[in-house]
Amino acid sequence: MAKVLYIKANARPDGISRTFRISESFIESYKKTHPSDEIITLDLYKEGISFLPSGDLLDLHRPEEGTGRDHPILKYAFQFLEADKYVIAEPLWNLSIPAILKAYLDYIMVTGITFEYTPTGPVGLCQGRKAVNITTRGGAYLEGSGAAFEMGDRYLRTLFAFLGIRDFKTIAAEELDVIGNDVEAIVGKAIREAREMAKLF
Repeated sequence: MAKVLYIKANARPDGISRTFRISESFIESYKKTHPSDEIITLDLYKEGISFLPSGDLLDLHRPEEGTGRDHPILKYAFQFLEADKYVIAEPLWNLSIPAILKAYLDYIMVTGITFEYTPTGPVGLCQGRKAVNITTRGGAYLEGSGAAFEMGDRYLRTLFAFLGIRDFKTIAAEELDVIGNDVEAIVGKAIREAREMAKLF
């Protein structure tokens, strides 16, 4: 049985968010084809994720032995480490990811839990896992001149690789804010892609 961590990062709620329409379709399809797997949903806005507190953060760089899931900050890194698969759902905001998702990533990037430093450099401790990023964008960033400005999916892909997760796929619905485009058709195509990908995820 695999454990899936479903990370949601959008201020818009279910039913309104175009991102979540796609990601929820992915999850529904996944449940049908992987009925014995456990899905843990972490909605960052409902969770109330905030920026790391000011002060001494040494305990976040190398946790003391015995520190566990009851730690108010480190519990997220332990939860991330315990997952086998990750589904991230977020819109492209200002060419990058929502700030709340970046704040969450600061919580899980912990030396000694999700990665460690070695004589030859940093090594991710989440190897052998897989991830899919589901994102929506107002413009065109998959190719052409816009590709150089896309720093959301690219950042997530790079950071996950740093943690040892190199099986990283992306489902992107683009040009949703371009006047004249059939938004429902674009979202519908992404939903169909999500449902198919979920079967083999």
